[in-house]
Amino acid sequence: MAENGTVWGIDIGQAGLKALQLRYNEASQQVIAVGFDYIQHPKILSQPDAIPAELINEALKTFVSRNAAQLRGARIGFVVPSNTSIVKFIQLPPVEASKVGDIVKYEARQQIPFDLNDVIWDWQTMGGGIEEGGYMLDSEVGLVAMKKEALQNHLKPFTEQRLEIDAIQAVSLAMFNFMSYDQFEQRPGDPVMERDGYTVLLDMGADTTTMLVSNGRKIWQRNISIGGNQFTRALTKEMKLTFAKSEHLKCNATKAPDPKAVFQALRPVFNDYVSEIQRSIGFFSSVNRDAKIEKILAIGNGFKLAGLQKFLQQNLSYDVERVENFPGLVGDAVLSQPLFQENAMSFAVAYGLGLQMLQQTTIRTSLLPPEIRTARMIRQKKPWAVATAACLLTGLCFSTMGFAIAKSTVATERWKNGEDKVKAVQGESSSLKSEYDAAEAKNKEFRTKGEELVKPAVGRVRWLEVYKAINACLPQEGATADEKHIAKKNRIRIFSITCREEVDLKTWFENLKTVAPNVQDYIAPEDKDKPPEGQGWVFTLRGLHFHEGRDQFWINSFLRNLQKWQVPVNLPGGQVQIVPVRQMGISHVMSIRSLAQQKPWYPNGPPSDVAGGVGGGGLGRPGVGIPRPGLGGGAGKAGLTGGKAGFAGERKGKNPGGPAGGALDQMHEHNVERIWQTDFEVVFIWKETPEELRTAEPPPPTAVDGAAPGAPGTPPAGTPAGAPPATTPAGTPPPAAAPPGPPVDSAKK
Repeated sequence: MAENGTVWGIDIGQAGLKALQLRYNEASQQVIAVGFDYIQHPKILSQPDAIPAELINEALKTFVSRNAAQLRGARIGFVVPSNTSIVKFIQLPPVEASKVGDIVKYEARQQIPFDLNDVIWDWQTMGGGIEEGGYMLDSEVGLVAMKKEALQNHLKPFTEQRLEIDAIQAVSLAMFNFMSYDQFEQRPGDPVMERDGYTVLLDMGADTTTMLVSNGRKIWQRNISIGGNQFTRALTKEMKLTFAKSEHLKCNATKAPDPKAVFQALRPVFNDYVSEIQRSIGFFSSVNRDAKIEKILAIGNGFKLAGLQKFLQQNLSYDVERVENFPGLVGDAVLSQPLFQENAMSFAVAYGLGLQMLQQTTIRTSLLPPEIRTARMIRQKKPWAVATAACLLTGLCFSTMGFAIAKSTVATERWKNGEDKVKAVQGESSSLKSEYDAAEAKNKEFRTKGEELVKPAVGRVRWLEVYKAINACLPQEGATADEKHIAKKNRIRIFSITCREEVDLKTWFENLKTVAPNVQDYIAPEDKDKPPEGQGWVFTLRGLHFHEGRDQFWINSFLRNLQKWQVPVNLPGGQVQIVPVRQMGISHVMSIRSLAQQKPWYPNGPPSDVAGGVGGGGLGRPGVGIPRPGLGGGAGKAGLTGGKAGFAGERKGKNPGGPAGGALDQMHEHNVERIWQTDFEVVFIWKETPEELRTAEPPPPTAVDGAAPGAPGTPPAGTPAGAPPATTPAGTPPPAAAPPGPPVDSAKK
């Protein structure tokens, strides 16, 4: 503890600097206010013509010059605004007490939207949890963090004034310190009591309002982007005044020539402020259904605005009390000062920080950078280290002198031969050991290479399992295998399988939903509300079919199979083989593109007198009578010309697009049919699951969006049979996360 036993809590806001000096009296067990200071900025920091860094430096310089004697030997701390810091409260699952730190670090990576190397963060348990059998149950932790760059900007003015900082805290946690000690009368050593009702604490600053809801143990906080400046700007806009005159008129609204006009101009901001508070309380009540709000406490000089307290009380239906005195604080030398009494509501945050520095609250977190703590610890222990080193050196000197005296009495010539023999043996031993170590290392290298050569190729086998699973999910033709009509055959052609490794599957999944919002229409219920996590492989399958069922055919006979735990496959001889699908790690099977369009088909093959066929030339391959773009048609340049002309005739009917197209329509109209070609694109995730980790049964199903538990997803209600799915309208490009580009034949359609 500091030499004079006092602490300074400093709160630098948009309007000014508030500092409160506290001391704890052990005999009376009371916190005493020893000193204070209130320095108002010449301009509000958020004004367009204000330079915040210069105004803060000037305020700190004035503060140091006024309180140089009181600062000597005292510990100093300051708070950082809520909008630049992150405060989270996390409910932990049952975990071993020794591993709580590891779990918190994992949660910090999830909750903090920055790299942990770029932030300063701290945490602590919030009480209420119990330890049973070495496990922590129902444990809640508080997490506070801030980017290093922003923290250094807040710390820089104090460094320039040569003030050593001992604690840095977020505004919301300093508010909780004030509430628990001064309003709930919670003292060190007392068990943390959970009150029946909740209290709302509002701290209105110049630009924002920090809202804190607590019952003494649980904490919930939110920032509201409305502060005193919004009222000033409303007067500036409505009454055509400068910012300075509007600020003066706001603070003296009741003394204005026309108070009614002033309050009429402020009324829209009053309504917005009440709406934000109501919305925040409503959200808190929806998360904590048993919570009951008892009252609202107001701090901050923004609540000095005339009529605001009464307006909130009438519209929120809660008692609204302005905190203008502190029951838990004594010290008439400070509390009776007119300047302190006039601005008492703005000292609550500095008061809460001082209580923490005096160890009178349960909050212990601090955003003070670790390098500052380490340097300060080394500096404090340096005198002891110097004294210890001096003692060791003195002892070493005496010991050296004693050995020197003893050595001078030894006759080295008598032992020289023996010492030489010992050195020779030691040299030979060292040489043999070096040779042995070299041989052992070489043997180990050969053994490692041999083991690599004979080791089973487990990874390659599992990749083959993926391809086998995809093949097993394709429709088995069954009874319609002998159908001659192509639209009756249960066949699907997969012409492209690509995959890519994703380090963060959750980010990929969120990006996919952004690019294709309806991508989850056919996802399995157990995957719909559970995004993938960690690292894995993303597979993209492109295919087509000519079945008359269009989208419903490939979705029900292929996509749904990919979502099953296992798929049975009929083998020759009546045997059935069970192929694992989801069991081996395949999940989040989704349709990202589907396009159905009609194509010409010649049941008996294209007529021999049609140059290039109808399927399109371009590749110079013989026509096969199946409408596959880029296949079929004569050869070379003639095939390309005839194919294009044929397509023109098919599309325009009796209005031929070229000579060959019109002739084809008239000569062979009786020998052509129009069938549906459905192109589709499927994406799924594979996270390698070794056989020893696979479970025999799927996890229990859960009901999603009103569906029966375990029921596979169905198309949206009202979707006509064969229509393209609503989730992937025709022509929708593949999302950015999928492998780039469709195949050449799809591009020509």
